[in-house]
Amino acid sequence: MSRPPQKRRLETRARLLEVADAQIANVGYSGLRVEDVVAEAGVAKGTLFSHFGDKDGLLAVLIGARMMAILDDTEASPTPQTVTDLVDRLLPVVTFVAEDRVIFDLLLRYSGTTGTQTDEVITQSFFRQIALWAGWVSALQATGEIRRDQPAEHLAEGMQAFLNHVLALSFCAAHGTPADFRKELGGYLTAWLAPQAG
Repeated sequence: MSRPPQKRRLETRARLLEVADAQIANVGYSGLRVEDVVAEAGVAKGTLFSHFGDKDGLLAVLIGARMMAILDDTEASPTPQTVTDLVDRLLPVVTFVAEDRVIFDLLLRYSGTTGTQTDEVITQSFFRQIALWAGWVSALQATGEIRRDQPAEHLAEGMQAFLNHVLALSFCAAHGTPADFRKELGGYLTAWLAPQAG
């Protein structure tokens, strides 16, 4: 008896994701080639395209899943007590995105911020980051560690903007030395979150 078509489709999708993930471990996100994925998975290119639309769609699914796993770990960590702790909690996200420009580009594109293409998991990861960071900001506001003149959500959105800025600069050709994300992000966030005089 043959497998039902829906079960076969789900198995094929899972196999394509598994093969692509394994290949990324060897060649990185930029080095992934559709031809290699379909050859190893034993399917036609059209099959991959029917599941993911294109290579970027496949990568978006993998990147979204990885972002959610990082956020799971981040949520399990203790609430930061200082701005320095807060920067340290952000470093796993920054480090992952900085692995490959393709990650940065696809996260922005598939979040819906720079175009019409979206991926539900990637979009959710952006909202999840803001919610998590707003919780941290609110806790730090309660202790007087950071400014209280703005809602926690606004400050968290600013944190995300600075994170994206630091990542964009790291990929800029004119930025000759490897980025020190702790130092660079720490500088921006210390200034952004500093208690306001008065």
